Amino acid sequence: MNTEKVVVIGSGPAGLTACIYAARANLNPLCFEGFNAGGLIPGGQLMFTTEVENYPGFPEGVTGPQMMKAFRDQADRFGTRFIRDDVSAVDFSRRPFIVKSPDESVEAHAVIIATGARANWLNLENEQRLAKIGGGVSACAVCDGAMPMYRDQELVVIGGGDSAIEEGVYLTKFAKKVYLIHRRDQLRAGKAMQERFFKHVEQGRMEPVWNSIVIDVLGDQSITGVRLKNVKTNEQRDLLCQGMFLAISHTPNTELFKDYLATDEKGYLKLARLGSTYTAVEGVFAAGDVADHVYRQAVTAAGSGCIAALDAERWLAERGIE
Repeated sequence: MNTEKVVVIGSGPAGLTACIYAARANLNPLCFEGFNAGGLIPGGQLMFTTEVENYPGFPEGVTGPQMMKAFRDQADRFGTRFIRDDVSAVDFSRRPFIVKSPDESVEAHAVIIATGARANWLNLENEQRLAKIGGGVSACAVCDGAMPMYRDQELVVIGGGDSAIEEGVYLTKFAKKVYLIHRRDQLRAGKAMQERFFKHVEQGRMEPVWNSIVIDVLGDQSITGVRLKNVKTNEQRDLLCQGMFLAISHTPNTELFKDYLATDEKGYLKLARLGSTYTAVEGVFAAGDVADHVYRQAVTAAGSGCIAALDAERWLAERGIE
């Protein structure tokens, strides 16, 4: 069994940035870039994003797949080795650590976890189709909401928690009006967020749609509306809109590590040191959305990937592994 200095699990912005920095530090990283774990593919959530307009260095924007190819090509250029397979098991109880996939098992002195988090969707057929073709369905208002296609349009946000309110309020900067669709008749969001929401309702910029769920997404090349069902009366109606944003939380891909690493109440990995990527297990680091339920942006994920590689490099150097 080969013993690696650093193994990176995941190939989104965090994982590939960690690979770039680790490779430049002559740590010869091995990256398990994944295959289809948790519904994600190599490159992570950005592989399902048609247009990225808020990542520095791309003034004209770039598609998610194009950007992730550039990340991977750069990591490859500096010598990162890739295994296109999902990690099926880890053992952090021994040293070196063990990282296994169906076809490969390696030892690792240090491991960087960058498995990300997947957006929760309604799993409606036309929702998924329109999301893949950039037809006005998104799971990230901050990522996509400023795009020209949404400006001065009527938009809907699905959810009733803090994230839904935050994303809806953000969209009011660009939209003509934002409808908040919630399956209950009261919000789950905190008091401060609710106050923000109802202030925007008073101003006519937002409107709640209570006791309702989306049962279909309308439109061919782009969304034209959503079909709603009232959960109390079973009445159905169509609400016209030009964009739909899911804000019903994310699910971090942390199942593999639950026997060794602590998670918070939402399932995200807990970090042991403020301002670092150290976990409670020395030599195991976490970067990107797998440990971040607040920002969840490509640029913050890439930044934490850089930190993880630097943390790993210094940790290894302290133990004479260079």
